[in-house]
Amino acid sequence: MANVDQRWGYGLPNQAPVAQPPAAAAAGRLPLLRNLRGDLLGGCIAALLTIPVSIGYGLLALSPLGESIVPHAVLAGLYAPIFGCIVAVMLGANTTMIYSSRSVTTFLIGSFVLHDLARSSAPFVASAGPGLLLVLAFMLVFLTGAFQALFGLLKLGTMVKYIPAPVIGGFQNAAAVLLFASQLDMMLGFPGYTPLTTLFSHIEMTKPLTLAVGILACVLILRGARVTKKIPPTILGLIGGVASYHLLAQLGLERHLGPTVGRIEVGWPDLHYLVEFWNLFSNAQFLQFLPVLIAGAASVAVVASLDALLCARLIESDSGHKFDGNRELVRLGAGNVAAASIGGIANGINLASSFANHRVGGRTAFSVLVHAVVILFAIQLLSQAIALVPRVVISAVLVVVAIQLVDRWTVQILGKLFKGEVPILSTATLDLFVVLLVATVAITMNIVIAVALGIAVTVLFFLFRMSKSVIRRLYRCDAVHSRKTREPRLMEILTKHGRRILVVELEGPIFFGTAENLALYLESAWRDDVSYVILDLKRVNEIDGTGAKMLLQAHDRLTKEGKYLLLSSLQEHTQLAAFLRDMGVTAALTRSRLFHDVDRAIEWAEEHVILSQTGDVESGVEFPFSQLDVFANMGESELAIVKQALSRRSYRPRDVVFLEGDISDELYVIAKGSASVRLRLAGTERETRLITFSPGTVFGELALLDQEARSATVEADDELVCYVLTRGNFDQLTRDHPEIAIKLLTNLGRELSSRLRRANRTIYQLAS
Repeated sequence: MANVDQRWGYGLPNQAPVAQPPAAAAAGRLPLLRNLRGDLLGGCIAALLTIPVSIGYGLLALSPLGESIVPHAVLAGLYAPIFGCIVAVMLGANTTMIYSSRSVTTFLIGSFVLHDLARSSAPFVASAGPGLLLVLAFMLVFLTGAFQALFGLLKLGTMVKYIPAPVIGGFQNAAAVLLFASQLDMMLGFPGYTPLTTLFSHIEMTKPLTLAVGILACVLILRGARVTKKIPPTILGLIGGVASYHLLAQLGLERHLGPTVGRIEVGWPDLHYLVEFWNLFSNAQFLQFLPVLIAGAASVAVVASLDALLCARLIESDSGHKFDGNRELVRLGAGNVAAASIGGIANGINLASSFANHRVGGRTAFSVLVHAVVILFAIQLLSQAIALVPRVVISAVLVVVAIQLVDRWTVQILGKLFKGEVPILSTATLDLFVVLLVATVAITMNIVIAVALGIAVTVLFFLFRMSKSVIRRLYRCDAVHSRKTREPRLMEILTKHGRRILVVELEGPIFFGTAENLALYLESAWRDDVSYVILDLKRVNEIDGTGAKMLLQAHDRLTKEGKYLLLSSLQEHTQLAAFLRDMGVTAALTRSRLFHDVDRAIEWAEEHVILSQTGDVESGVEFPFSQLDVFANMGESELAIVKQALSRRSYRPRDVVFLEGDISDELYVIAKGSASVRLRLAGTERETRLITFSPGTVFGELALLDQEARSATVEADDELVCYVLTRGNFDQLTRDHPEIAIKLLTNLGRELSSRLRRANRTIYQLAS
């Protein structure tokens, strides 16, 4: 089994050494029996890891209600994984994931208990005793579970992930800071819960020996793997902390040590809290407070659901068990509803216990049930031992959780920023600003406000980034031409007047944030001696109503001035093409100005430029033989000799002139029509044009010279007429009329040189 690296922000490190799974029994035995030993061992080890952390989470969530609540808080932390796991398995969970409390979710519950219950000014809550406040805390968990189950039933499991990562990072860092700060009173040995605001005014109450025990436990948890591989670090820290605490107590130093968990009244769980929830609705003051409770539960549910889905994905990569996000939310929600009815806090997915379960040998959901049963019997049989656990050791476990909860990406970016490795005005620093903003507001004000503010700021930053120019590149077509080769006279026209064709490559979305800037640029462009504007949509992934309206307005303005707007890289049967058709853009431009690629769009514009200059473009008559550039500088007698060496061939549209790989040694001179070299794109039915040869141009000359196999396939585009010179006739011409052969080779060399120069100019233009 490959190691899974510890990722900060997702709980404790891997808590168990990698163990080989038990050997499979004989074929045909049930999976439960085949993996019985591994499931039993995995469930037990996972329970040992869950118990101390769950006690700490129970205290974290409910300790603001006072010391009298501590026994209930311990049980609340332990009841949560019991009923979370049982309900999940009953609802069909086929996994080794351990359902128990999570730091982030518990911190949110504790924050609500502190600010909206313990310190609330609402009449109903302010006059309530600890027992009623405890009922309200469990009702918060009940409603949280109901919201989670609803999220799953409404298939929102895939939607929760759209909360921006910087917001999650900021919330995570705030939770780490506040979780760390919330344990300082116990780490310093204070007798009970002490608010952070008054902590330093009571600093004289610090018990150094208690702090030493807490630090020892933290060190053992963080570095326990270096001490021994046989004991999970959390268990090692728990043993070391408890042993050192009671050793000091036996030496007569008990009054210098902080409190233990204390006596716990344990009975078998019942549903009396569910009855208490029902009775609350008969109180009119409670109904006034209910919206606060619902809002808090919804906030906890959103964060808890996101946390659970992230954890499930990490466990999936380790264990191989596939998960359905929506079903997991239903299971988690139902488990939290059940736990709250018994008197437990909310569950998530515990990474440390889950990894340990699978690594020790757990392979089926039976290991999850074993985990729950072990904790249940530990409560019943070991309540006296739990009562002796020092509170400082439990706090040490949570301090380690807080340290590991810090978002590593935030730390890395801060380090690079201070070293000057990251520009101040960069995307990373803008995200870091959101992280720090959310963390600051969450620490000083309210977590719900912080998350809402973070999302709002992230959206604004996103719109700002997206509103930047969508123009990727611009070029004129005096140097960049289409792949259609033409006779030199026409190429000179395009070189001189091709600047009237402007290609605008776009990328990203054309929406209300970018359309205006694009419209302003186009308006300035067509005033600058531009007659044809080609918008290349190849890298455009979205166009909204504002973008479509901008295209229509640009088309209208250009049309009024006798100019043209063309769209390229617009494929049929795509969502983008359908949208432009529905918005009327296709009808306005007509299909004659919508092209599959930018090459065809440039060719269309070139034809119009040539027509505007000559008034007669390739009218359909054959190109005059005497004006063919390949026969330049030849007299009439020489042309007559050459003509005798040529054969005349005709082709219909889509006829193949020659195939790639053919052994051929013929040179073709086009007198009428055109021929193209096309390449079919791999995996599609589409093909792209590599080059098109028009009247007066030559192709196939390389095979005449080197007699190698054809490197491409050439097809006739329309009615094609060619003069063909074979290698045999060329050799005969060389023997009988060497001066004519030299002129022919000179003209071919000039043609090849011209093509190379055009290619170089195109490359330079596109690169710059």
